[in-house]
Amino acid sequence: MSFLPTSPPLARALAERNYSDPTPVQNAVLEETAAGRDLLVSSQTGSGKTVAYGLAIGSTLLGDAEAFGRAAKPLALIIAPTRELALQVQRELAWLYKHANARIIACVGGMDPRREAALLDEGAHIVVGTPGRLRDHIERHRLDVSALRAVVLDEADEMLDLGFRDDLEFILKTTPAERQSLLFSATLPKAIIQLATNYQRNALRIEVAGTPGGHADIEYRAIRCYPKEAELAVVNLLRFHDSPTALVFCNTRNSVRHLEAILLERGFSAVALSGELSQSERNSALQALRDGRAKVCVATDVAARGIDLPGLTLVIHAELPNDPEVMQHRSGRTGRAGNKGTSVLLVPPSRRRKAEMLLAEAKVEAVWAGPPTQDEIRALDKDRLLNDPILTGEPGEVDAAMVEALLAGRTVNEIAAALVRVYRARLPAAEEVGDPNFGRDSRPTRSRDDYAPREGARFGENREDSPRSDGPRHKSGPRGDTVWFRLNIGRKDGADPRQLLPMICRRGKITRDEVGAIRIFDKETKVEIDADVAERFYELAKAVDRDKIVIEPVTGEDERRPAKPFAEKASHAPAAYAKPERRDDDHPARAYEKKPYEKKPYEGGEKKPYVKKPYEPKPYEGGEKTPYEGKKKAYEGKSKPFGAAKAYDPIRSDRDALSDPNVSFRSGPKPRFDKPAGDKPYGEKKPYAAKPFGAGKSGGGKPFAGKPFGGKPASRDGDARPAGKPPFKGKKPR
Repeated sequence: MSFLPTSPPLARALAERNYSDPTPVQNAVLEETAAGRDLLVSSQTGSGKTVAYGLAIGSTLLGDAEAFGRAAKPLALIIAPTRELALQVQRELAWLYKHANARIIACVGGMDPRREAALLDEGAHIVVGTPGRLRDHIERHRLDVSALRAVVLDEADEMLDLGFRDDLEFILKTTPAERQSLLFSATLPKAIIQLATNYQRNALRIEVAGTPGGHADIEYRAIRCYPKEAELAVVNLLRFHDSPTALVFCNTRNSVRHLEAILLERGFSAVALSGELSQSERNSALQALRDGRAKVCVATDVAARGIDLPGLTLVIHAELPNDPEVMQHRSGRTGRAGNKGTSVLLVPPSRRRKAEMLLAEAKVEAVWAGPPTQDEIRALDKDRLLNDPILTGEPGEVDAAMVEALLAGRTVNEIAAALVRVYRARLPAAEEVGDPNFGRDSRPTRSRDDYAPREGARFGENREDSPRSDGPRHKSGPRGDTVWFRLNIGRKDGADPRQLLPMICRRGKITRDEVGAIRIFDKETKVEIDADVAERFYELAKAVDRDKIVIEPVTGEDERRPAKPFAEKASHAPAAYAKPERRDDDHPARAYEKKPYEKKPYEGGEKKPYVKKPYEPKPYEGGEKTPYEGKKKAYEGKSKPFGAAKAYDPIRSDRDALSDPNVSFRSGPKPRFDKPAGDKPYGEKKPYAAKPFGAGKSGGGKPFAGKPFGGKPASRDGDARPAGKPPFKGKKPR
């Protein structure tokens, strides 16, 4: 062992883990000049920083002791930007301080704060947490930082980018002044330098130079793909590399959900990791990857830091990151602890320039290539089957009888075919994907199959050079005569060019370049195939597929191209539409010639002109008409009904009488419906007779002793009240 920390329990833990070759950052923090001092360390991701500051604070926490005493107030506080990184640091320090009997507690967001408070009350030696949760515990007096001897800020640049500056300053102000401060960061911007100046004392600055060309243990690959085939390219990459654990990065939560659903549908054991999940769901997903129950993790940049998974050898950038630093943090999840890893960037044509800028700024050399093909994946499957441990084991006594039964009833070829079918059944099927072939190095000469955009032009700017424009036929497809074939599925059956093209190539054993236009109608689909391979294509493709798709040639009038198909855009890189030249008359696809309209003569005989006849009324034939006498009878009652006419009164009709206000305009008393009018003149009333007070009530009452209406009645004790309005009872009328 080439290096030994000052604390023996830490040295024993390193020996058990076979740590014989320290990283540069671990050697730097263990030098004598750095012992017990404040440190400002800059080192790239995946360089072993967690173990480095765990060793650096060992002598400060333990001194000459072999182990910690009873847990009480925390002695060390480690602050990390994300929950996953904090939990990862807790796991790393747990095995490093195992022989020192250290009690390490994690306090992160998303977990139950009451449980964390109970653990803090029991005592701890080291506390690891995120800034927000640690500040909350300090403000609620659950976390006592008065006995701290060391404070570590891990990924300080990330914490400042996430807006934790106020929380960090609050925590650092509450800690004792006589404590060791260690600040670790991938980069050292001005904000980090200012933070170190304010809260560190005579800090030793350590800058570990990164390996030229990026991480030496990570191989970068840039894979060209079409935009709509990025998901299929991810499937083929996972099948090609067959990594024990793979990490696929997306930029948004919706993309994570979508890609996870696609991988699960294809048969991959995949889990998702994004910010919308709770902490328990995140922990469950990571635990499934560590246990081997899942092999693929689709995640956002929340997993770009702090995730250390065993066997993670493949990182796929399904969507390009926004800056080179994020790309390096993503890629740094693999190639750790001396292991080799591969980082793959999927680059559609429209993102080619951005990918080149990311690689240049990160000073990384990437190998450009197309996505893995089905033939390459099948060849690897054959080699993996031959090297599978299932073929190398010796059969036991229980299996011997089954082996003899199989050999007795089946041939060797039948048994081998069954084994191959079983092996393939557990593997997701490879997808048919294309290569845009837009790299400069991949087109030294201009050929038929090479139609990349000119240098310096944006993808799709020149339609003649574009390998993926929206015409009915792509540029490197059939150039001579073609033959049309009909499929018995259409738009109503969910026909999709992205699914039809791989099926057509698979069944007919042809390439994408030999397929022309794909025209989808309501109940059928027509496909254009190169005439040179049409006969061979039909012989191989005429058998009914497992999806019961029938392929047959188009003959007769149906062979003529339709004027306006429903869907003409295909996913196999069609080129700009060029109007086909007029064919000869003997060609079945000749243009339709419209004949002029010719008026035919009328053959119904001589036409007579229309003559309008004058109107002639017909005579009445119903007999002699009699005048209407009516059925209404005269009223024979004693009084006139309501509304009957009144006798004429000359006085009331006189103008002077009409102008007299004392003369009524009514001719008599007001009629009533329930009671006939009496003999009394209209408007006559009985004289008002006042009753004594209380009269008419049961039980009697005192006589009225007050003034008449207009004054108040006498009170109960006999005193007269002053004149005024009557007492108010109820609401006043409006």
